[in-house]
Amino acid sequence: MSHDRPGGRRLPAAPLLIGLVAATAVSAVVSLSLGSEPLRVSGVVDVLQARLLGSGRADPTYDTIVWELRAPRVVMAVVVGAGLAMAGACMQTLVRNPLADPYLLGVSAGAGVGATAVIVLGLLGGLGVWALSLGALGGALLATALVFGISMAQGGLDPLRLILTGVVMSAAFSSVSSFLVFFSADPKATQSVLFWLLGSLSGSVWAQTLPSVIVVCLSVVLLMGLHSWLDALASGADVAAGLGVPVRALRTGLFVLVSVLVGVLVAVSGGIGFVGLVVPHVARILVGARHRVVLPVAALGGSLFLVWVDVAARVLVRPQEIPLSVVTGVVGAPIFLLLLGRRHYTYSGAQS
Repeated sequence: MSHDRPGGRRLPAAPLLIGLVAATAVSAVVSLSLGSEPLRVSGVVDVLQARLLGSGRADPTYDTIVWELRAPRVVMAVVVGAGLAMAGACMQTLVRNPLADPYLLGVSAGAGVGATAVIVLGLLGGLGVWALSLGALGGALLATALVFGISMAQGGLDPLRLILTGVVMSAAFSSVSSFLVFFSADPKATQSVLFWLLGSLSGSVWAQTLPSVIVVCLSVVLLMGLHSWLDALASGADVAAGLGVPVRALRTGLFVLVSVLVGVLVAVSGGIGFVGLVVPHVARILVGARHRVVLPVAALGGSLFLVWVDVAARVLVRPQEIPLSVVTGVVGAPIFLLLLGRRHYTYSGAQS
């Protein structure tokens, strides 16, 4: 397995990580000033000082816009971007396929069924702001259980079986969502379903950020603890087994961890494309293939990327918003094509 940056020497990880942390922090603050109503950055800083440090006084209007409306979605952009990028890197290792993304196992399609049922049929209506997220999470967990059960019944979690089962189940769940939308008599509900399926952070509230933060932080700790096993698995099951890695248990654990992580994130943000596909490849180009550095670089890169994607979604056609997958697709597709055009780009030691 190549540890060097493809096509040249890899970048030093520590300065890159520090730069990404700083860029993400600055971008988050600047993004709070951007939206349908532009705000002064100094006013935003006053709000953050008053709320986080308890010093100074903030304009009440600025406080409402910045802290109650924009700050939760910026925090969610950081968390969701980091989680999807890490999930994508792990999924590509799990199935040993550079085209894998976090939604490969049908989790997003299952969440789409749950969200569509809530929007179109009014299920879980008594749960208020939690109805859509819990409905989507329930659909995601159902999809995970079905893919896991079918794969295990047919012989285990080998990469090819996972890919084929995930693709088939995604198509089946998407058909169910389309069926529910087709028979909906409410055009607004249909529009809401489409907007959610393409990803949005517009509904983010503080109450929903904590579960996502906890799940992403726990995932970071667990995955970083497994980084050497992930390196071995990326080289093949036989190599990993020869190095003493419990391949079957590792695959099962990765499957469950990635599925829960993606299910929680999709439940609060919808299906945001390209983040989990493109960002891990960019991370490997910058720092090599070792998961000890790929995972944190991908996480911070995903956060930085999604913060600015959310800004673009808010300001390009303001006062309306663009679904996030529209922006990530326009930006991510050319980036991915450029990556494919690199002659020396390697993925887990295999030249592409």
